[in-house]
Formats: sequence, C-alpha cells, structure tokens
Amino acid sequence: MQFYCEFLTSYKRLKTREVKVGDLLLGNGHPIRVQTMTTTDTMDTMATVEQSIRCIEAGAELVRITAPSKNEAENLQNIKDELRKRGYNTPLVADIHFTPNAAEIAARIVEKVRVNPGNYVDKKKFEQIEYTDAEYAEEIERIRERFTPLVKICKEHGTAMRIGTNHGSLSDRIMSRYGDSAIGMVESAMEFLRIARSEDYHNIMLSMKSSNPLVMVQAYRLLIKHMMEEFGECYPLHLGVTEAGDGEDGRIKSAIGIGTLLEDGIGDTIRVSLTEDPEFEIPVCKDLVNRYATNDQRSTINGLIPAIEKLPYSPFEYSRRETYEVGNIGSKHVPVVIADLSKIENILHENLQSIGYTYDEATDKWNISDSAADYIFTGHQLIPFELPGTLKVIVYPATWEEMADKHKYLPIFGDKGYVEAKTKSDLVNFVMIDCFNDDTVINDFTFLDELANDKTVVLCLSSTNTNAMQSIRRMFMELQMRKIKNPVVLITDSAGQTPDEHLIHFATETGGLFLDGFGDGICLGYNNKALMGTVKASGRTYLEVKDIYQFTNNTAFSILQAARTRISKTEYISCPSCGRTLFDLQETTAKIRAVTNHLKGVKIAIMGCIVNGPGEMADADFGYVGSGPGKITLYRGKEVVKRNVNSEVAVDELINLLKENDAWIEAPFASPGR
Repeated sequence: MQFYCEFLTSYKRLKTREVKVGDLLLGNGHPIRVQTMTTTDTMDTMATVEQSIRCIEAGAELVRITAPSKNEAENLQNIKDELRKRGYNTPLVADIHFTPNAAEIAARIVEKVRVNPGNYVDKKKFEQIEYTDAEYAEEIERIRERFTPLVKICKEHGTAMRIGTNHGSLSDRIMSRYGDSAIGMVESAMEFLRIARSEDYHNIMLSMKSSNPLVMVQAYRLLIKHMMEEFGECYPLHLGVTEAGDGEDGRIKSAIGIGTLLEDGIGDTIRVSLTEDPEFEIPVCKDLVNRYATNDQRSTINGLIPAIEKLPYSPFEYSRRETYEVGNIGSKHVPVVIADLSKIENILHENLQSIGYTYDEATDKWNISDSAADYIFTGHQLIPFELPGTLKVIVYPATWEEMADKHKYLPIFGDKGYVEAKTKSDLVNFVMIDCFNDDTVINDFTFLDELANDKTVVLCLSSTNTNAMQSIRRMFMELQMRKIKNPVVLITDSAGQTPDEHLIHFATETGGLFLDGFGDGICLGYNNKALMGTVKASGRTYLEVKDIYQFTNNTAFSILQAARTRISKTEYISCPSCGRTLFDLQETTAKIRAVTNHLKGVKIAIMGCIVNGPGEMADADFGYVGSGPGKITLYRGKEVVKRNVNSEVAVDELINLLKENDAWIEAPFASPGR
C-alpha cells in the first residue's frame, strides 16, 4: 500500500475489520460511532447511571466508565443492571490502567474493555534502560504471560477490546528503545495486537491518542501503514485527542486531530475529550461526524483532480513546505492572520478592536495584542482613519489603483486577473486560486506557471469543491512537484449555523494542512447565509454581530496554536476528568486560566490523576496533578517539585513555581504601537 489511506485527492472510508460491541457494529463501513466517558465516582452507582443516561440521551453510542481497581470493576455489574432495568442497552466500556485483575473482572461484565499498553503491565518511572535484543524479547514474553488471560476471557465472553496507546503513558521500555515518538506509540500497540492475534482474537480496535494533534495524526497514519504491511488488514480505529481542554480551544484542538483523520476516511468511532460535563462532548462529536454523513457525495472522485502516484512529502513527519518570503509572509515567518472585514459597511476604530487593535483617543495611539491580525481585507472599502503601523489592508485591484499609499494598501487578484493585469504591486500581490473547480482547465494548471516564483505573489488557495481540503492539498502537491515556492494563504469560508459548526469546519479544513507543513497564512470567513445563521440560529442568539469578528480572529490564532505553528497565548493541557479525578477539574482549570492566561507560550498541564499526568506533562512546562483527595503535586516538566500540596493553596503555589522559574510576568496591558 502506497499511502496510509486509499485516496488523498478525494474521500473514501478506510476499509477496516468489523468489530461487535454488544449489539453495536463498528468498522467495515458502518457509521462512525460517537462515545464519551463518565466523570462520576464509579462506586457511586446511581450518579454514574444518571450521568450515563444523560450521555445516552444526548446521543452517545458507547459509554466508558473508569475501573481503577477490583472494587470499581465489580460495581460495573450494578451500573449495568440498573441501566438495563431502565431500558438502556447502550454498550459499556471499562477503562483500565495498571490493574490487569480489574480488567479480567470487567471483561466478564461489560461489552468492551480498554487497556493501555503503556501501563497495563509496564510501569513508568522515566528511567532510561538499555536492553539487548534478548532482554527485550524476555520483556515481550512477560507481557504475553500477563495479557493473554484477558484475551482469553474476552474471546470466551464475546467482549470487545480497545488497545489504547497514550502518548503520555508510553512505558520506560518503549521510550528506551523508540524514544518519545509516534513510532513508539505504534509499536506499543502492535506488541499487544500481535499477542491477541496469536490467540485468534480479533474483536479489537485501537487508538493512538496524544494532547498534541500533530503527534496523534502521525501515529494513526503510521499504525495503519504498519498493520497493512504486517497483517494485510486494518482494525477499526478509535480517534481522540487527549487532554484537549475546554471551550473553543478544546473543540479546535480536537477538530484538528480528529477532523484531519476523518477527512482521510480514517476513524470508526470518536470521542472528543473536553474538560466539561461528558454530555457536552456529544454535540461536538456529532458536528464532526455529520460532515461525513453524505458519504456517497464525498466518495465521488472529482475527475478534475488528478490522481497522485508518489507523494512529494512525508505524511509521517512534520516538515514545513519551503517558500521564499514576500513581505512578512513565507520562509521562516510564522503564518499570518488575515481578517475579512469586507462585510462591514463602515469600518470604525472599534471594529479593529475585535481583531486585536485598541485605539486610545487620549494618546492617539494603538494598543496591539498578541492576537492581532496582520492584515485586513476590506474589498472596495478604504479606511477613513490612520491605521497602526504594523497593519496593512488588502483591497480589490481597482480600489488599490486609486490609492496614493501603495505600501499600506495591497491588491488581491484572481489568477486570470493577475496574469492579464497591466498594473501590479512592486511589493505584494495576493492571487486567489479556486483549486480544481469546474472553471479551471485543470490538466494544464492554467496560469500556475505564469504565477510561479513571481517574487511578489502570495497565493491564496481555496476550493468550492465538496472535498475542499483534499483539493487544496492536491494543489500543494502540484506546487511541490513543480518546485513552486510562492508562500500560500489558506482561505476557508464556513456555511455552518452555530459557533461549534464554524469552529469544527475551520479547524478541520485548515488544521490538517498546517499539520502537513502547508500554509503560510490563514483567512477565515462566512457566506452571507452562514453569517446570519451565526447571529440567530434555531431561534436563539449564538453570537452578537460585534463579536463575530473577534470570534473569527480568535479561532484563526487558536488553530495556529493547536497546530504548533504560531504561539500567541498560554497553552493548557487539561484532561476531561473521570471517576479517577481527585479535584473539581472544571473549577480548577477556570481558576488557573484566570491567573495565567497572559503567559504567552507557557504550557501548563492540569491533570486529574497520575494515570496520564506525568507523561502528558513531558510536553508541558509545568504541571498541576491530583495526587490524593484534596492534594496536588506540582511538576516542572517531568520533575516533581512539590508533593501533596493542599488544594486550597495549590494555585498560589503554582504561581510561585512559575515565578521561581522566571516564567511569570504580571498581567500587562496591550502593548502600544503605531
């Protein structure tokens, strides 16, 4: 198999084995299933039952419940019995870490067990261990002895299993041999999968979760490649981004990771891990899955898009596409953000406040935030006041030609319009290309060679095709094959009706391209119907008109942050809570955000327990982890700094830790500029 999915220029679901979870079928072309996980104490039967019912009625097709010990595993029977008594037959999944005995109990009760190969047998002490091949083989045999009893129980009882690798809980053994890598995640799961297959047990699905969408996407792609090469088949895949967080950031990070894979036809069930009540995860899952409900339309291969026989880039490792710079776009510059203000009839000072610029009339100065757009697009409109010195305006060619200041104002052309234009900017020319639409003579790539390597041209790629992301990705491949190094701005319009729909659309269509190293800028917008739908959808207000531009600007910066291409704010790695959580995660996350959200570039992990906490914090600068009832352990990277801090003072102690490590600054006002 040449690629990790069948088509890179259109949409087709990846063919996977069929797996049965209770009466629910997954894989093999069945609908993408949505699921969530309870946050209640598993020993509190009624609370877990009531929360499970809320999740089921919201649309969950599987409900996962933590079973950290034998007691919780045994109580799954009471939870299941009560749910069945009330008429709810949704399959239950036991979430297991560290305790094989609990897994073996749960496998006799519920329809599915999830095991984490990083901690099911192995332990994690962040130790580097040198293994000979013989010693490593002995370790695999030790795993076989401990894991095989569970496999046999699952086979006997018809119980499904998820082998769920977490980037944050790779064992010391895997880390010692493969490092902190996507291939290490894959091999961790493959070791367990080989053992299951040797017992002729196949009712299995797998997952490769990480709090970093880039690592997550690469790991799933590699897993498919390795399964196909070794077994000639692929098992169903459960998709998720761990510790995504809450609010807009959590939704965007999840959509980038999950949506990128769904766009490639990868994924048979999904869970969006938000630091919110679990029933609120389900609508986000549905918004993601609904994009692929019309498989027949998406599966139609657009004959205008040429097939690709050899990829000019690696989908398994990140490398930013090589470009030259045009102004502050391309080369080593961070991706720029362009705010589309063209639908505002009369642009005022306050409109710029929505995109990061605040005017102080008393001092006649502009204050510029870290999330200030780099350009604004106004169409035919001129700005009737002096702009901040860093901000430039993109207008249509006819308007640009009338302007005296051709440094502050820059033109945007269609591809044919640019080729035929008699007057062009000596500095920057934005050129729009609708990738592989019906009006373009695709096989000749009309106008592309005439635009190629014009050192003033920034290409603006969009697509009106159903498979827009695939169309734009195919154009990037063409640019690479032709050695065209013009920088590219990704332009995406949303036809959604709610903020969540917009977030998911924007993050999926652009985030996947940024993860593959494509894109030097981003511009998000709406068609007129979608814009009105945002203001008032389903009879209630979602966003005030004045907030739409701030929402859009924040979304653009959040996408770049989640894709790790431009850091403009604090990053939070926050788990979604479960029955293992040792403090009120939502309340604590809000408290920590409130006092640290001005620390640009600092990564703070807020973890409910030690299962994934220390591991996921390998990607964080500081960590706040539940270590016991009312007790917190603080980390600097992987290092424990303070143990068993009283939770009432733990946020203050975290601030002290930030100060001691020169990571703290007082919350500033926006920086002044002209």
